[in-house]
Amino acid sequence: MAEFIRIYEENPNPKEIDRVVQVLKKGGLIIYPTDTVYGLGCDITNIKALEKVARIKGVKLEKSNFSFVCHDLSNLSDYVKQIDTSVFKILKRALPGAYTFILPGSKSLPNPFKKRKTVGIRVPDNNIALDIVKQLGNPIISTSIHDEDEILEYTTDPELILEKWDNLVDIVIDGGYGDNEPSTVIDLSENEPTIIREGKGSLEIF
Repeated sequence: MAEFIRIYEENPNPKEIDRVVQVLKKGGLIIYPTDTVYGLGCDITNIKALEKVARIKGVKLEKSNFSFVCHDLSNLSDYVKQIDTSVFKILKRALPGAYTFILPGSKSLPNPFKKRKTVGIRVPDNNIALDIVKQLGNPIISTSIHDEDEILEYTTDPELILEKWDNLVDIVIDGGYGDNEPSTVIDLSENEPTIIREGKGSLEIF
């Protein structure tokens, strides 16, 4: 049975954030709000938790395309090869925001991702997600939770998410209704921005 925790995005309660962080540190799985759709996540340094997420999503961990949710751009160098000034300017302008940026992965990626040439980085404009990552001290995995319904691609109601995911995760965070539009995915691994998926993030900044 998952714990259902209400956290307010405008002013997340530090005690509730800490409860979530403690669960992540023990290898737990959470469903949490972002500035786009709700995401399924775990601590990227916990291999067993990563494997659980991959199993739920029906993918091989090594071949998964999970994004990393970071608190800001300061710990980017831990996971991404040195990027040039023009790329950094784009990131600065767009983040935090509804974007996933594909960047060249560094050699210090966590073990399961070592062979990756690129990595997806997110800094969502959502205080709950950012506070969790900040307090945890390293990124969490982000993978959208899809709905089987062909019309509603993403479930937006936290109570309905709890019903569906109750036995699969440790915590479902109720951060209010989510969006049903995913992030805009931009590939910056070759320096020139390439749009992979048009989503919520505006393309005008490019």
